[in-house]
Amino acid sequence: MMGRKRGGQKPLFYAFNLDDHVAADHLLRGIDRCLDLGELRHQLAPFYSHTGRPSIDPELMVRMLIVGYSFGIRSERRLCEEVHLNLAYRWFCRLGLEDAVPDHSTFSKNRHGRFRESDAFRRVFESVVARCMKEGLVGGEGFAIDASVIKADANRSRSTAREGAENLRDPQHATRAVREYLAALDAQGEPGTVPASISPTDPGARWTAVDGPAFYAYSTNYLIDVQAGIIVDVEATPRLQTAEVKATRTMIERVEERFALKPERLIGDMAYGNAELLGWMVNDKGIAPHVPVWDRTQRDDGTVSSSDFQWNEQADEYRCPQGKALRKQRRTFKNLRTHITKAGTVIYRASQSDCANCPMKAHCCPNTPNRKIARGVHEAARDVARDIAKTDAYKQSRKDRKKVEMLFAHLKRILRLDRLRLRGPNGAHDEFLLTAIAQNLRRMAKWLFSAEPEVTSTAI
Repeated sequence: MMGRKRGGQKPLFYAFNLDDHVAADHLLRGIDRCLDLGELRHQLAPFYSHTGRPSIDPELMVRMLIVGYSFGIRSERRLCEEVHLNLAYRWFCRLGLEDAVPDHSTFSKNRHGRFRESDAFRRVFESVVARCMKEGLVGGEGFAIDASVIKADANRSRSTAREGAENLRDPQHATRAVREYLAALDAQGEPGTVPASISPTDPGARWTAVDGPAFYAYSTNYLIDVQAGIIVDVEATPRLQTAEVKATRTMIERVEERFALKPERLIGDMAYGNAELLGWMVNDKGIAPHVPVWDRTQRDDGTVSSSDFQWNEQADEYRCPQGKALRKQRRTFKNLRTHITKAGTVIYRASQSDCANCPMKAHCCPNTPNRKIARGVHEAARDVARDIAKTDAYKQSRKDRKKVEMLFAHLKRILRLDRLRLRGPNGAHDEFLLTAIAQNLRRMAKWLFSAEPEVTSTAI
């Protein structure tokens, strides 16, 4: 028999427990167990006035932002609507059914003020990493480094030429992103290379082309522990290879300072195989570089390459395939010389008489009277990396490096951070930190509490 819902007098009182309506295996339950914001209020206390009307609870705003970045809710206006409607979001944010949700404008006011001045997002990120370490998810033996390009909130069809960069100092262009860009230029002291194309809305973004038309972008740099794929540090940089390499040093030193962690091996692609960084890892930090060597000495014209010459450390010389010596000097100087060039190399030359009578001259140095080899000051570190590349541990490191690439895929496809919403270096810094916080919390919740992400309309 077909039933019919019977209408009647509505009850005067309702007994409603919000906790009973959140599934036991909901992702937010696992995240809530992993998240500790007990120190947040103490850290932000100096940035609040002792008088006046009470403000919105900062822990509430941080929890709402974690919800947004964990479920790919990119708009703060929509985030407020989702928290208002979704019972699980209300439960996680410690909001009752009758509690009001903060206005979306509250987030921008606090982000550009107290949160940024106190570096609150960095503190929350480090507290999450500390919890991962406490739970045994960070081994500290091997780290992987990589960078991913994220589009900036800048119109690619609007740009300023290099010659018009000074017009940005006009007060009418003094947006927050422009002020951050100008402050960074002033802090450099010496002017750096001005890019050929500058976005007037976000000058800190760099013009780049990755698998398609060019656009303005930033890079998010991840340093992860390969044991469980936990992000131990994150850094926002312009889309520049030199900036990404510099961020590697910054993150390794910061992790060592904050958490007393220094890896035995660092895994990366060829972008991190330049001589200076390899020398820093091997000589200064004692880290085994599991990265391909960036080597331009190999010749593809059929002539003999530098790798065909044997290096003798004791004699400080090379030996050619014919057994002749290449030395940096052939007589004793009165004043000691380093022989280091401006390019950071030492030139080793063969004798002209040896090369003139050599049967291999046409295949070795056909256009010069004698053969010479430029040996970098960090060549010993490059040799260490070359030797590591022949081991089985290096093959395992190639597999471990995929963990950081998977995090970038998750960041763009699931968390929907394929384009920044905030502008300027500080905006990129905030968004990358919040995304890393969300990824670490999601992973920790899954590892510790077997919390599988729930498929919702906001995560599709």
